[in-house]
Amino acid sequence: MKIGSAILAGIAAVAILSIMGIVSISDESRHENTIRVAYFPNVGHAVPVIGMEKGIFENQIGSDVKIKSMLFDSGPQVIESLFAGSVDIAYVGPGPAINGFLKSENHSVKILSGAASGGASFVIHPDSVIISASDLPGKRIAAPQIGNTQDVSLRNYLTENGLKPAEKGGSVVVLNIANPEIYTLFTKGEIDGAWVPEPWASILVQELGGHRLFYEEDLWPDRRFASVVLIGREEFVNENPELIKKWLDSHQQTIDWINENPEETRVIFNQFMKKHLGKPLADSIVDESLSNLEITSDPIPNSIMTFAKRADSLGYLGRHGYDLDGIFLDINSNAQLPEVLSLHDKT
Repeated sequence: MKIGSAILAGIAAVAILSIMGIVSISDESRHENTIRVAYFPNVGHAVPVIGMEKGIFENQIGSDVKIKSMLFDSGPQVIESLFAGSVDIAYVGPGPAINGFLKSENHSVKILSGAASGGASFVIHPDSVIISASDLPGKRIAAPQIGNTQDVSLRNYLTENGLKPAEKGGSVVVLNIANPEIYTLFTKGEIDGAWVPEPWASILVQELGGHRLFYEEDLWPDRRFASVVLIGREEFVNENPELIKKWLDSHQQTIDWINENPEETRVIFNQFMKKHLGKPLADSIVDESLSNLEITSDPIPNSIMTFAKRADSLGYLGRHGYDLDGIFLDINSNAQLPEVLSLHDKT
């Protein structure tokens, strides 16, 4: 059985558990000495995955605080959990981070740090003849859920090339479906291409013979854009400055370790995949996925602003415009926050 299909059941289980996490908050998770962190079981979320698996966060934070990790499979679910008060900090893409900030009461969801840059590709099915945007009319292209980071990038790419999705009167059929379903349709030859994050992009290439039309970073200045950021509830951050200091310090330690130990990172990531999803990925897939990512604490603010502009042009941010003033954590608003936070404030 191919790896992509083998992990579908595991992804489905994660989805069920994450939905349960939105509506069920245990007494333990309400304890004042608990930090609840959400992240995804994918390579782009290497910082929380490796940091948790290696015990970096636990060792830095200490035994007095319980870390409750919560696996999700979509950004909107994470934002709902933040709003419900069942998650304190989370690793998400820029799209959910922007929506969380704009839709939260008093704009209380803040970006605390970056976690990854890059790691998405436009992958073409081997039986489809697509060598440029001019070949897209009449084609079926998939991306994850509406409003997510890859969806915004795909639709913006169409606009920049004078194209429209079918629902807007254009000729390109855009299918918004979960990554495992994209894999299934790609296998059946029912889509011509997909704009997906790692490791799915490398899975489509290595397992199913797809080819990358381009890496998304090729479309960005200096080939850098935020793909994963760390966000938090402002109330929790303000009430727990020392804990946030320790988390961000551990966050940076993990980034440094990943960048210095790529082979060990792959081993630990695959141990995580086997434990949580039932089967590891091929070493070559993890290696290629990691090589297509920059693990960094830089949130690349200009790219966040660009994502917001693009999402707004697509009608994703409401009818009344948007203002991202204050989306990045302002360390000056809380004198208790230690100086280490200044390393993560890129505004």
